[in-house]
Amino acid sequence: MAGVRVREDVRSLSGSEKAAILILSLGEDYASRVFSHMNDEEIKELSQVMASLGNVSSTLVEKLFIEFVEQMSSTGSLVGSLESTERLLMKVLDKNRVDTIMEDIRGPAGRTMWDKLANVNEVVLANFLKNEYPQTVAVVVSKIKPDHAARVLSQLPESFSMEVVMRMLRMESVQKDVLDDIERTLRNEFMSNLARTNRRDPHEAMAEIFNNLDRSSESKFISALEERNRDSAEKIKSLMFTFEDLQKLDSKAIQTIMRTVDKSKLPIALKGASDALKELFFSNMSERAGKLVKEDIEALGPTRLRDVEESQAAIVASAKDLAARGEITIAKDNGEDELVY
Repeated sequence: MAGVRVREDVRSLSGSEKAAILILSLGEDYASRVFSHMNDEEIKELSQVMASLGNVSSTLVEKLFIEFVEQMSSTGSLVGSLESTERLLMKVLDKNRVDTIMEDIRGPAGRTMWDKLANVNEVVLANFLKNEYPQTVAVVVSKIKPDHAARVLSQLPESFSMEVVMRMLRMESVQKDVLDDIERTLRNEFMSNLARTNRRDPHEAMAEIFNNLDRSSESKFISALEERNRDSAEKIKSLMFTFEDLQKLDSKAIQTIMRTVDKSKLPIALKGASDALKELFFSNMSERAGKLVKEDIEALGPTRLRDVEESQAAIVASAKDLAARGEITIAKDNGEDELVY
């Protein structure tokens, strides 16, 4: 078209014209987001430049984007850190949201000693603190969350806890070197000991892994382990809990399990069960429900062993979850009641 000016030379553009072209190139959705971060004067100035741009060739737009990328890449290296990220977030979000986000980013390893203490049972923490100086305990209790602090105080001897309260009431700001000493003590004398006492027996962990193997793999591993270390193999077997071990449960536990499991898995699981275990389940159903399950089992026909094992594993997992929540009790062979986690 005659009389229409076509812009082709990047060097002829002003800074405002370059910005206007870039924003127009973004499209309406992204351009509106950029505008939302500008004040009225900036928007007015860019709008005036946009209106007077005329035709801009695609070649010029491409050159402009290349120039923009080159300038961005020549600004030097960028350093991303927890501190810089937190500063940036604080400019656009309220402090509570920033604290929550940063806690998730840092994870357990990045949390302070006081954050870690929040996950320590109040009885365990109180048993350690009752041997410390009241002033030290006052500092620790003042640094943890109020609800946790209340539970810890209630577990301390009454006279000692009152002394701690009095120290807290008189306490002013705590010097950094004192805090550092207390944190070091907690880390070296308490958290390290706690980690050692909480360390699981590796046989327990291996029993859980074996519980999740299919039957052939489980037998293969157990047999191989028996050849190398019979004592370990026997200990693992004693810790394992299988579908057939459900026979050790009482009627109330069986009924609780049946209320929680996927009803479609029960007939498949029972198809591969012993007669004794089948009878245990049927005896804890109504006559009508038992009849329906028996019909479902008969209707299954030949069933893959893998499907049976998967259904049985799902019911065992449900039983363990119930035990971990304290809703049922799983007994060991020696008759000692113990929750399975």
